[in-house]
Amino acid sequence: MKKQKKHWNDYLYIFSAAYLILGFFNILFAYLGLICFFTPLAVAVIGGSKAYCNRYCGRGQLFSILGDKLGLSAKKDVPKFIKSKYFRYGFLIFFLVMFINMLFNTYLVFSGARDMKEVVTLLWTFKAPWKWAYSGGAAPAVAQFAFGFYSIMLTSTILGIITMLLFKPRSWCVYCPMGTMTQTVCAIRNRGKIKAYEENSK
Repeated sequence: MKKQKKHWNDYLYIFSAAYLILGFFNILFAYLGLICFFTPLAVAVIGGSKAYCNRYCGRGQLFSILGDKLGLSAKKDVPKFIKSKYFRYGFLIFFLVMFINMLFNTYLVFSGARDMKEVVTLLWTFKAPWKWAYSGGAAPAVAQFAFGFYSIMLTSTILGIITMLLFKPRSWCVYCPMGTMTQTVCAIRNRGKIKAYEENSK
């Protein structure tokens, strides 16, 4: 059997792994995660597809490597309730609330209403001191956003690893907030295309 040729996008898992490692040593690297935040939405809005999720998601590739190649996944089907629309959109709403809360905390630091906290919150509950990852040099609000955003990225990665271990390697993709958002954007965008096509066909 001929070995399939690798393409540049097959190595994006390196970016995901490097991101987590760099953020451990310097929290300001957390801003690189914004690429993974806005790119899927841009692809969905402009192209009307989930090409990013299917081809360019380094995190999904990382879970595939851990689950398939290293054999860490139980490879069981994801429970139906996780696949349900209620769970996926419920988790998306929860994710957005946590994201807005992070922005609000950043605003409080920016306005001087509270001091910057050099902690990373894991699973939105456990606060881990992360002082070694920041030595100054940036405005307090800039650093606060980095701590908050890295918390979200690290938490979502932990959830992805847990579901990878319990179920199939890319089970996280089933309820990933970005995947749910891009799917919604694509549905709205393509619905408009279908409607325009139907009107032009009359």
